[in-house]
Amino acid sequence: MELTEQQFQRYARHLILDEVGEEGQEKLLASRVLVIGAGGLGSPMLMYLAAAGVGTIGIIDDDRVDLTNLQRQIVHATERVGELKVDSARATLASVNDGIRVETHPMRLGPDNAADLIAGYDLVADGSDNFATRYLLTDLCSRLKKPLVAAALAPFEGQLSTFRPYLGDGHPCYRCLFREPPPPDTVPRCEEAGILGAVAGVMGTLQAVEVLKELIGLGDSLDGTLLIYEALRVRFHRIRIAKDPDCPTCGAPAAASAD
Repeated sequence: MELTEQQFQRYARHLILDEVGEEGQEKLLASRVLVIGAGGLGSPMLMYLAAAGVGTIGIIDDDRVDLTNLQRQIVHATERVGELKVDSARATLASVNDGIRVETHPMRLGPDNAADLIAGYDLVADGSDNFATRYLLTDLCSRLKKPLVAAALAPFEGQLSTFRPYLGDGHPCYRCLFREPPPPDTVPRCEEAGILGAVAGVMGTLQAVEVLKELIGLGDSLDGTLLIYEALRVRFHRIRIAKDPDCPTCGAPAAASAD
């Protein structure tokens, strides 16, 4: 595809980057990204992906905008309280960039619909807030060979990684790091523990950066690394993730049975 004159102007600051240029921008415009959740992580991520010119952005969320969301979920506005989050997000993204396509999926992701949905996109960005969704995405993205850029939040902290276990040795999945979800009710949700709203902004923005890098093939991937942000200590640190040969999702037994 060739960029239009308007696109040359809109994406001018990308185009002058040697690492992006016209080829990189064309890749973004041709890409399809599915964002799980239009909440604290999804909000900044969606806005930056739209601004960057990701050509098709899918949003899945079955929730409605609540007044308590607005402290951190910046893709929504006060006048949209009560609306479906996917509709609210689509309206905001249209105001950011009317040259992209936004596909809304007002539903909850589950075993009955996830595979078909994920298959239609190039990359999945997980901004969910529950372990059932995280493990479902881990299994399906591994099987469907889709890059998964996943983040998680705590009151003053965040975690971020990219998972591409289908590439083989040296490429772990989420289950290699956390084999099983924690027991129910041991990890409080946001409405119970609280969160400093801007922490969601930091992590959602970092997530957007990693998505863009994956789409363009730019720089170093977080594949095999867990990035941890501690807001109160103003500190980032990285942990290497080893691929677990016994992982039920991506380990050797799973690979052998798949053959």
